[in-house]
Amino acid sequence: MKLAIVDIGCGNIGAISIAFERLGLDPIVSSDAATIQSADRVILPGVGAAGHAMEQIRWRGLFFVLRGLKQPVLGICLGMQLMFEASEEAGVHCLGIIPGRVTKLEPAPGRPVPHMGWSRLDVSDPGTGLKTGDYVYFAHSYACTDGPHSVATAVHGRAIPAAVRKDNFVGAQFHPERSGDAGARFLKAFLDP
Repeated sequence: MKLAIVDIGCGNIGAISIAFERLGLDPIVSSDAATIQSADRVILPGVGAAGHAMEQIRWRGLFFVLRGLKQPVLGICLGMQLMFEASEEAGVHCLGIIPGRVTKLEPAPGRPVPHMGWSRLDVSDPGTGLKTGDYVYFAHSYACTDGPHSVATAVHGRAIPAAVRKDNFVGAQFHPERSGDAGARFLKAFLDP
């Protein structure tokens, strides 16, 4: 299987590569449109700011490439947020693949922002490889709006989509590469035909 990790000049590419290597794959890291389009599976990683990431996507000529992919695509953390229509972070327009917006989490006593640490999942789609009660690792200050494409949620002041699915696009707000057995099951489910 040819697995491409999209190089947008930011993100958690090293940790994601290692997670897939543990599953027996040798991912290709690339910003080349033809390489990405010919992959069997595509990963859109992300750690950083939405505005910078979208600038990089546009500068590298990948906006329409990513929107047009027909194979399974997995967005991780910021990569998932970029699949939505827009982000409150810098007021940026994103890829527009999944309806909804990304908004800042609200801090409260005992509930700091960024949301960093392990949170329990409520899972509505067992095809994700996740189970209700799984704990996964989060590190984010912004979250997507909950809606019909959410397949797993966590609570951090409000219900936040921990995983989403729309057609061939899947997203994880959490970091599967840092989420132990649950994260490995999620990545394995994404790879299964």
